Amino acid sequence: MDKKEMNEHILVCLSPSPSNTKIIEAASKMVEAFNANFTALYVRTTKEPSKEDRQRLNDNVKFAQDRGATIESVFGDDVAYQIIEYSRLSHVTKIVVGKSRVKGLSNIKPTLVDKLIAQAGNVDVYIIPDTEDTRPAPKEKEPIDLNALKKDLLKSFVILSITTLISYLFFEIGFADSSIMMVYILGVMIIAMITQGKAYSLITSALIVVIFNFLFTEPRFTLKAYASEYPVTFLVMFFAALITGTLAGKLKDFASESTRNSYRTKILFDTNQLLQNSTSSEEIVTIMAKQIQKLLSKSVIVYVKENGKIGRPYVFMYNKEDPSKYLNDHEFKVAQWVCEHNKQAGAFTVRFTDSSCLHLSIRVNQQGYGVVSIPIDEPIEPFENSILLSILGESALAMENYRNIKDKEESIILAENERTRANMLRSISHDLRTPLTSILGNASNLLSNAHLFDEKTKSQIYLDIYDESWWLINLVENLLSVTKIEDGDMHLNFSYELINEIVEEALKHVDRHKIEHKISIHSEDDLMLVKVDSRLMVQVFVNLIDNAIKYTPKGSHIDVFILKKEEEVLIRVQDDGPGISDEDKEHVFERYYQKANTLADSRRSLGLGLALCRSIINAHGHEIVVKDNVPHGTIFEFTLSSKEVVLDA
Repeated sequence: MDKKEMNEHILVCLSPSPSNTKIIEAASKMVEAFNANFTALYVRTTKEPSKEDRQRLNDNVKFAQDRGATIESVFGDDVAYQIIEYSRLSHVTKIVVGKSRVKGLSNIKPTLVDKLIAQAGNVDVYIIPDTEDTRPAPKEKEPIDLNALKKDLLKSFVILSITTLISYLFFEIGFADSSIMMVYILGVMIIAMITQGKAYSLITSALIVVIFNFLFTEPRFTLKAYASEYPVTFLVMFFAALITGTLAGKLKDFASESTRNSYRTKILFDTNQLLQNSTSSEEIVTIMAKQIQKLLSKSVIVYVKENGKIGRPYVFMYNKEDPSKYLNDHEFKVAQWVCEHNKQAGAFTVRFTDSSCLHLSIRVNQQGYGVVSIPIDEPIEPFENSILLSILGESALAMENYRNIKDKEESIILAENERTRANMLRSISHDLRTPLTSILGNASNLLSNAHLFDEKTKSQIYLDIYDESWWLINLVENLLSVTKIEDGDMHLNFSYELINEIVEEALKHVDRHKIEHKISIHSEDDLMLVKVDSRLMVQVFVNLIDNAIKYTPKGSHIDVFILKKEEEVLIRVQDDGPGISDEDKEHVFERYYQKANTLADSRRSLGLGLALCRSIINAHGHEIVVKDNVPHGTIFEFTLSSKEVVLDA
C-alpha cells in the first residue's frame, strides 16, 4: 500500500435521518479499502431537534462508533461551511454524504450536497444516493408549557410598556421619529434575548408598528396616517425590528452554546491538568469521577481493573442518590463484560439494554484499566459523549503512566535490595573470614607448637581467640536481631527495670578494649525505673559503647549520662573522640552504612549496630539522635519512659 493511501482521512456526516446508517456503512467500507482514519461529524445548529430525532441521532452515533469511527461535533447554522472548515483543519481527504432522490425545493434552493461540492476544493465528496424518503416525519406537537408562556408574555408586555413610555417621553421632548423607532427596535432586541422562541420577536415587531402609528403619527390616537410615506416607514420599521430581533435571538443561542462549549472544554483541560499532578491510582479515579460529574451532573461508579477482573467499586453519587440499585449483580456482570471486551454496554447501547447504567471502558488503545458506570435515563449528547470519552482516555493514560512509574520504582527497589544483599553477603564473608582465620591460626599453633610457647605467649593466644569469638557472637546477635526486625518477628517484653542495672549489665558485654578507655556512668538517681525490654536495651548500650570504643583513640573518655526529664529518662552516650562528619551523620543509622574513617581496631563493620539501636528505640516509642560533643566528639541521645520508685517507710 502506498504512502498516500496510508494518509487517507474519511469523514462521514451524521444526521437523524433513518438512512444515515447506510451512509455510515458505505463510509466504513471505504475506510477498510483505503486503510484510512475514520471520523463521523455531527453539526449542531440552533434548531432544536425533536425527541424522535435525538433518539435516531444517538442510534446513528452508536452505529458509527461500532464501525470504529471517532465521533466529533461542531456548532453552526451553516452546515456545509462547518463541514468544510472541519475537513480543512483536520486534513480530511474524502467526505461521504447522503442525498435523497425525493424531489423537493432543490431546484430553487441549493442543497447541502450542492454547497459541499461547490466549497470542497481538493477534498473528494462521495454522494451515496438513497431511494427512501428521508424527509423527517411530521413532528408531534409538544405540550405547551403554560408557565413559561405566561412568563414570556409578561416579559414582552413589560419591555414593550417601558419602551412605549420612553418613546412617549422622547416625543414630548421633541425627538425625531427615527429616535423613537430606535427605542422600539432596542425593545424588540431585548425581548428576543430574554424570551424563548421567535414568535415573540415577530409579534412584537408587528405591535410596535401599530403602536407607533397610533401614538406618534397624524392623526394621533387613530390607526390612520395622512402622510404618503408612512406605509413605507411602517414596512421598514417592521422588517428592521424583525431582522434585529431574529439576529438578537440567534446571538443569544450562539452565546449560550459557546458558553456550554467553553465549560465542557474547560472540564477537559482541567482534567488534563489535575491528572498530571495525581500521585496515586485512587486520586486518578477521584479526579476522573468528579470531572464526569461536572460534565453530566450524574452519579459515577468506577471499577479499577486488577489481574484481568474489576475490583471493588468506587462510588461517587450525585445529589445523595441511593447507590444500591446500581451495585447489583447484573450491573456488575455488565461491567465485567466491558472490562473483558473493552467495549461500551448497558443503557442506550446495543448490548445489555436492560441495564440502568451506561458502562464505558477506561482504556488506551486496546489496554483497559477499568470501567466507568453512569446511571442515565436518556442518551448522552454526541458532543458531551466526545468529551466524556476524552476524559476516560486521559484518565487511562494517567493510570498507565502511574503503573509504569510504580513498576519502575519497584524494579529500582528490587535492584537496590539485591545490591544491598550482595554487599551484605560480601561484608559478612569478609568479617567472618577475618576472625575465623585468626581463631584457626591460633588454634593450629596451639595444637602443633604449644610446647614451644611460654605461658605469656599462650595467654596472649588464648586472649586473641576469646576476643575474636566474642566479636563473632556480637555479630551474630546483631544479624539475628536485624533479621527479626525485617521479618516483623521482634516482640517486646516490657517490664520496669532500673536503668543503672541495665547499663552495668551492658558494660559486662562490651569489647574488652574498654580497659583502654575511660568509661564513666553519671546518674542523677540510682533508683530510676524505665519501661523497656531489658534484653534489647542491653544490646543498645553495648552497641553504642562498642561504637565509641571502635572509633575513638586509646585513652578517650566515654561517658554515659542518665538524667531525669519529667516523665522520661534522658540517656546520653558521649565521647571525646574525633567526632562524626555532617555527611556521615545523615547515614549513621542506615543499615550496612560504613563510616569513611578507619576503625580503631582496623576491622570492617557491617554497619548494623546503630541501625539496630534506632529500630529498638523506635519500637519503644522514642527516637535516637546524634549530635556533636563540643569541642570534639560525638553524642548519641534518646529518651525512655520512666516510673517513680516508691519506697516503703
